[in-house]
Amino acid sequence: MTIHTKLSVRAPLVLTALSVLGLSLVLGPISSAQGAGQFTLTGKVIQVSDGDTINILVNQQTHRIRLASIDAPETAHGSARPGQPYGEASRKNLADYVAGKTLTLICFEKDRYERDVCDVPVDGTTANRLQVQHGMAWANQQGGGKYLRDHSLVELEKKAKQAKQGLWAEPHAVAPWVWRFDCWQKQKC
Repeated sequence: MTIHTKLSVRAPLVLTALSVLGLSLVLGPISSAQGAGQFTLTGKVIQVSDGDTINILVNQQTHRIRLASIDAPETAHGSARPGQPYGEASRKNLADYVAGKTLTLICFEKDRYERDVCDVPVDGTTANRLQVQHGMAWANQQGGGKYLRDHSLVELEKKAKQAKQGLWAEPHAVAPWVWRFDCWQKQKC
């Protein structure tokens, strides 16, 4: 059964709300921004584009998903937009958690590219947290942290960095938001 619903609007889908509530009780607070605008998407992961972007199929419609609160190393987008170190490793790591699975995502909004911004629950936690915990993404603190809903990611990033996990094995890892500006916009890679 595939569900796409506003939790605060559709009372007949109490079962979905209860399952999300149960997930929240198991995981702890997934986000500090839970509220009336929150919604779920249930569908099968059909593509993992990079370390923070997936596509899911919901009722025969593809939804592009941006994992909330994280920013992963960029993969290459043609010769004018080279990828970062660990970009492909981050994509593969995320694929290990979610590829081909049917999941219920907890979503918050659409971003400027019309992607749904979501937490992706898997295995008693979220893929968002797993990516940061294993050094495959940053806690997204771009713009003073305005994109950071899950503040536990800051501590997970700190621990991954101390353990030199994933991208933190690189002595001068460059945050994706810096890479996009310096390398892609200013052509100073």
